[in-house]
Amino acid sequence: MSVVDIDENLRLLGTAHISKTSAEAARAAVAEFDPDIVAVELCKGRLDALTQPDKFDNETLGKVLREGKAPLVLFQSLLAIEQRKMGMAEGEMPGTDLLAAIQAAAEADKEVALVDREIQTTLRRAWRKMRFREKRKILMAVLFDEEEEQDDVSVDELLENTDLITQLMDELRDVAPAAGEVLIDERDEYLAASIQRLRPKGKILAVIGAGHLEGVAKHLKENRETDKERMRALNYIEPPNPAWKVVKWGLPVLMLGLFAWMASQGDTAALKDAAATWLALNAALAALGAFIARGHPLSVLTAAVASPITSLNPMLAAGWFAGLVQLKVAAPSTKDLQNFLRLDQLSLFWKNKVGRVLLVTAFANLGSTAGAWIAGSAIIGSLL
Repeated sequence: MSVVDIDENLRLLGTAHISKTSAEAARAAVAEFDPDIVAVELCKGRLDALTQPDKFDNETLGKVLREGKAPLVLFQSLLAIEQRKMGMAEGEMPGTDLLAAIQAAAEADKEVALVDREIQTTLRRAWRKMRFREKRKILMAVLFDEEEEQDDVSVDELLENTDLITQLMDELRDVAPAAGEVLIDERDEYLAASIQRLRPKGKILAVIGAGHLEGVAKHLKENRETDKERMRALNYIEPPNPAWKVVKWGLPVLMLGLFAWMASQGDTAALKDAAATWLALNAALAALGAFIARGHPLSVLTAAVASPITSLNPMLAAGWFAGLVQLKVAAPSTKDLQNFLRLDQLSLFWKNKVGRVLLVTAFANLGSTAGAWIAGSAIIGSLL
């Protein structure tokens, strides 16, 4: 197991989050090192997800859809699947090692400290920083490299071979540099700063992912406090580019303006043709997206009906409605929810009812967006 002693009062234990071996090592480290504080690489959101899996129910899933958070959940799921593909699939739930450390701390009456940045902050920062081609690369890496990435690498070998860990981290940076910066470098700094702030309280054992061990140790050995301004910067979520708002509202305003102009000119034939083009392309492509996601026929129909309307209102999305219908007509069971949380294979997105709800939402939105732009271009082209 990977261990780094910063000094006699601070030990870092590098673990694999889905490893029985790491879970046992975490329990042993608490007993052997006898710390005052056990610091774990978790935030409150991730701890709640691990300790209260029942909270992820159909009501929660519906809220995710209504709040437009489906893309973030998909992104988090893809990253979790990629972690398992990197030679670490042992059949354990992610976070087994961290829960073991927390349980051992509770049994020994030790304080537990959560030292990671909130998962939603990390995901949003990564999503905002990534360029379109980086998002596409991550998706393609998961979708099309599934077989060749299945290396026969044991968790023990992974934890003992720091060169292999470095290689895996470098692969993530190669695929998506911005995501690598946020998910690895920024979190190394954040974890180290959180641990450093605990030092006046006593002896500390920090249980963190092996991929963060080298970076966190480097920061801690510098023995400097991270100022409040830097911590605020690490928690800051950059607002969307103003240009995106122009794009988002521009097409609906333009199309409504064109429809109104044609009506005012009394050009009934042109108005009918434009309306037919708008309805047909929006409905067809949104429905195609839901169909590719293997949505229920009612979800496909909902996507087709909603898209021509929602494409004229940037505050709504056809995928939200299609996903909610999918959730109603093919409601996931408790077993479906538990299986999806394991995230051990890509096919779960299509086979599992939770994954299918998320895919229907995302793909119907993509189809609706494509339909709106293609239809808008066709209508403008016909007028010119």
